[in-house]
Amino acid sequence: MKPTALPGNPRFSSGPCTKRPNWSLDVLNNAVLGRSHRSSLGKNRLKEAIQKTTEILGVPDGYRVGIVPASDTGAVEMALWSLLGPRGVDVLAWESFGAGWAGDIQNQLKLDDVRLLDADYGLLPDLSAVDWQRDVVFTWNGTTSGVRVPNGNWIADDREGLSICDATSAAFAMDLPWQKLDVVTFSWQKVLGGEGAHGVLILSPRAVERLESYTPPWPMPKIFRLTKKGKLIDAIFEGATINTPSMLCVEDYIDALNWAKSVGGLKGLIDRTTANASAIDLWVQNTSWIENLAVDHATQSTTSVCLKIVDEKVTSLSNDAQQAFVKEITKLLENEQAAYDIGGYRDAPPGIRLWAGATVETADIAALLPWLNWAFEEAKASLQ
Repeated sequence: MKPTALPGNPRFSSGPCTKRPNWSLDVLNNAVLGRSHRSSLGKNRLKEAIQKTTEILGVPDGYRVGIVPASDTGAVEMALWSLLGPRGVDVLAWESFGAGWAGDIQNQLKLDDVRLLDADYGLLPDLSAVDWQRDVVFTWNGTTSGVRVPNGNWIADDREGLSICDATSAAFAMDLPWQKLDVVTFSWQKVLGGEGAHGVLILSPRAVERLESYTPPWPMPKIFRLTKKGKLIDAIFEGATINTPSMLCVEDYIDALNWAKSVGGLKGLIDRTTANASAIDLWVQNTSWIENLAVDHATQSTTSVCLKIVDEKVTSLSNDAQQAFVKEITKLLENEQAAYDIGGYRDAPPGIRLWAGATVETADIAALLPWLNWAFEEAKASLQ
């Protein structure tokens, strides 16, 4: 039967993600608008965002936290263009974004010594095959496949290369072992539901040492430049951004950080995320037509939960027909205002992707699940 109770908030998009509970435009009233971001007021707000990020994530002393252009993509590219070259590179890819970084390293930077360790959607590459004498580039959480690394035990403490981690849908939702990570990037439009266009770049002392001892042989666009005369540009990590940021977005991020602190900081955010993912997982275990795309339960993402349809009538269809079936489900749910934007990523196998990060309420997840069953049955009936 068609459910009657709707989620209080039907926004389950995996990016930009839903705002924190009870968010309103009023939280932006103190934004530094019509002023230079290089004014003392503007720099102080940027510095506040950096300091609160450092505090909530538990970033160790000696690491540098900076706000950079172009979302997580800009932060990753800045790291790749600035740091890679002096060593061979291992790139791990098991979904779209990891594959994208591999493509850029191989086809844009055109490095000679690159090993690609890849796996199909739903799986991880063989982490034991990683060579830590080399630089290693990987995503912590595969947003488009719903597969994450289970922990940091596979990262060598005595590594000679740098570990460069795209953590955009993991930061603020999963434990990151900072001492094993030399570069971490994310965008605040993910777990905290901030506005897009800005990235965060976090550098360990080992990464700073690389920057100050190595000059890439290729031309470096201004937007990627982290050093001047062989020294790190400290101002980037103290609130002086490379280009003009949106102070409206910065204000929104500060509000999200304040909310994060109010719910218990990092532990509170992880607990909220885990509760959401657990509710979905329990439903999946008791629902015959759907399964988690991640094969190994230990690698299932708790933020971008990717699900595949396993009903035989649907799986017997062509890939295009399966994609159309998923679109019918998502259309039904959007028309009923039960869920927005939950279709799987365009490059992933046909399926559903539910954002379960901390800004989502578990009660809304619980209200959504009967609607998923209803929409599936409605769409399946149309096949007959």
